[in-house]
Amino acid sequence: MELWIPITIAAAFVQNLRSGLQRHLRMQMGTTGATFVRFGFGLPVAFALLALALWLTASALPETKPAFWLWVTVGAFAQIFAQALLVIMFTRRSFAVGSAYSRTEPVQAVIFGLVLLGERAPASVLIAVAISVGGVIALTFARQPVGEMARSRSPLALLASPTALIGLASGTFFGLAAVAFRAASLSLAGPNFLVQAGLTLCVAITIQTAVILVWMLVRDRAELRRIADAWRVGTLAGLAGALASFGWFSAMTLQQAGAVKALAQIEMLFAYATTVLIFREPVNRAEIAGCALVAAGVIVLVLA
Repeated sequence: MELWIPITIAAAFVQNLRSGLQRHLRMQMGTTGATFVRFGFGLPVAFALLALALWLTASALPETKPAFWLWVTVGAFAQIFAQALLVIMFTRRSFAVGSAYSRTEPVQAVIFGLVLLGERAPASVLIAVAISVGGVIALTFARQPVGEMARSRSPLALLASPTALIGLASGTFFGLAAVAFRAASLSLAGPNFLVQAGLTLCVAITIQTAVILVWMLVRDRAELRRIADAWRVGTLAGLAGALASFGWFSAMTLQQAGAVKALAQIEMLFAYATTVLIFREPVNRAEIAGCALVAAGVIVLVLA
């Protein structure tokens, strides 16, 4: 088994924990604050991970070139835009529709990888991407009210809806961010994937923390107090977020972003396992079918 596979699975598991912590924080503060926690509290963890990678591999920081700074900046802002679009989508009536289309991120990452980096995905990766994305979309619509679906007369009507377009745009920016971070890490050309991923993460998360902090200072200073009051849960969320991001960046240094993001859909299986095993909530047939498709996509990637 290639190393990027267990790294991606571990990152997906930790991200599932981070998502749960952020949902808890969202009840105590605004969306901007809950988003900042992911970056601000994760910032020192990211630098600690970079220091650990340097120590374990007995390496020095690599030389950075203009291409690195360009790609990491593009990735940092693309990720912020993607998160912002998700927040907008949360407030819309047909959230499930937009959420399904935002999950096209692996497909769009494959396209960006081809256009921007000239990376051609093997047929096995394309098949796995299609299967896993299909499974995630099935899971997203599994609990959609029947009346909501009936109001959309055709798939084209769903695609043309404002919520769907917001979801597609969110997936586009997430896909662009993944490819940009891979390009930034690869531009360092050494000394090893851990240091490359760590340095890329540190620069990206510094940019993101600074941007959101300035935004709150200008637009919503009261949010800073709410963040400070929730520092215990915020610290855990930041830790989980930084660990997950370090895993994503490491995996994307070793493998194409589209393949990593397709395997990352296994996070949906972790989420459903939590729903069934911990919260004892029932699942319907459509959800079982969706989980089976996601699992099939993961198996195709692993075997390939």
